Amino acid sequence: MTTMTDSSVREFKMPDVGEGLTEAEILKWYVQPGDTVTDGQVVCEVETAKAAVELPIPYDGVVRELHFPEGTTVDVGTSIIAVAVGDGAAAAAEPVQEAVAEAAAEEPKPEGRQPVLVGYGVSTSSTKRRPRKGAEAPAAAQAPSAAIQAELNGHGPAAPAAPAAPAAPVTGDRPLAKPPVRKLAKDLGVDLATVVPSGPDGIITREDVHAAVAAPEPAQTAAPRSEPAAPAPSPSAPTSYDTTRETRIPVKGVRKATAAAMVGSAFTAPHVTEFVTVDVTRTMKLVEELKQDKEYTGLRVNPLLLIAKALLVAIKRNPDINASWDEAAQEIVVKHYVNLGIAAATPRGLIVPNIKDAHAQTLPQLAGSLGELVSTAREGKTSPAAMQGGTVTITNVGVFGVDTGTPILNPGESAILAVGAIKLQPWVHKGKVKPRQVTTLALSFDHRLVDGELGSKVLADVAAVLEQPKRLISWA
Repeated sequence: MTTMTDSSVREFKMPDVGEGLTEAEILKWYVQPGDTVTDGQVVCEVETAKAAVELPIPYDGVVRELHFPEGTTVDVGTSIIAVAVGDGAAAAAEPVQEAVAEAAAEEPKPEGRQPVLVGYGVSTSSTKRRPRKGAEAPAAAQAPSAAIQAELNGHGPAAPAAPAAPAAPVTGDRPLAKPPVRKLAKDLGVDLATVVPSGPDGIITREDVHAAVAAPEPAQTAAPRSEPAAPAPSPSAPTSYDTTRETRIPVKGVRKATAAAMVGSAFTAPHVTEFVTVDVTRTMKLVEELKQDKEYTGLRVNPLLLIAKALLVAIKRNPDINASWDEAAQEIVVKHYVNLGIAAATPRGLIVPNIKDAHAQTLPQLAGSLGELVSTAREGKTSPAAMQGGTVTITNVGVFGVDTGTPILNPGESAILAVGAIKLQPWVHKGKVKPRQVTTLALSFDHRLVDGELGSKVLADVAAVLEQPKRLISWA
């Protein structure tokens, strides 16, 4: 077997894909040991505290080793994959019978350690099988088998195993299962030692885990009639934990970062929230008109577009609202630009990407930016850079049928506007009660740098524009 020097192996470290990030979870590997990779090829997808990001490899070579399985949270700066480059690439692609033989002679690893073998697999002639229950003791010393190689590399075994249904799971050894299957079993509260494997070489599959969950409880033998039934436990008596009644979800990724940010904001900045209910009938009519305008063909035109423009106009008229509090320097930092954040609910949690320099965009440009922001968020492709540097935010709780709320500031921002549901309501219009489109706005602001007068002016200006959208022309 050809040896490789240290210079022929490059270690790719977990990068800081967003300012200040310290860790990321490996969601999915797109390559396996033995695969050829090229400069710029995406090798894995990771989830940071802000978004899911695909990581490209920065050089050509052959994958030698994946240091962590899927589902592992890795610190920034830690090597996650080894790639053989140059002369070492050819050596990495060769079979690794020697490595397998050396590993087989080692003592069994403690439960907490994960054996890692390099290479792409063993040849058919050298395939070793994991011993079944009841096999002779010497056979146990031949692990790891091709099945272990398959588990670590994510490939199937070198040769198909003869079909055999085990009578019982293997005891005295760690059950064979790939990392995603182990995570599934952990989430469902299934002990892999009790699962009957159906995969090649005794590997437990996802179907095996689901089958274990769906399996009926073993029938209890009825007690003789002459024996009294066991008394029911008292309400205070301890009972066994029933995993089917609760679901435990690890707090990590976007949700973990959001929780930390909201707690920090709520207990750092003194929040004040003001409300205003406004007739937006004219704004809704303008939305319908813009949808028919050729200039907006293919663009996302909805009430949020005009609300965003109204807030930008209000900020222009009251620039001190667009600021932040610098605790270390004891200064108020007024921003002469607006990076407009839009809160978006995604499967991974709430994220707030922002439109850079939104203050400088025309209404059609703003419509295009909003459409791109929402589409990217729904696809889970929002980059960490898109969520940095926000100055003020809009959260549209009205899409959920909610009238309004008291939003918490994003850290580093001084104001956030919540938009409630737009509903047809009785309203006094020109001296008569008529059905009108009405909504409630809520503006939360940092009372350290925004007093009641400034906050009220901003909220009143937003309401005035939405009630009379022609003001967009005169005030913008």
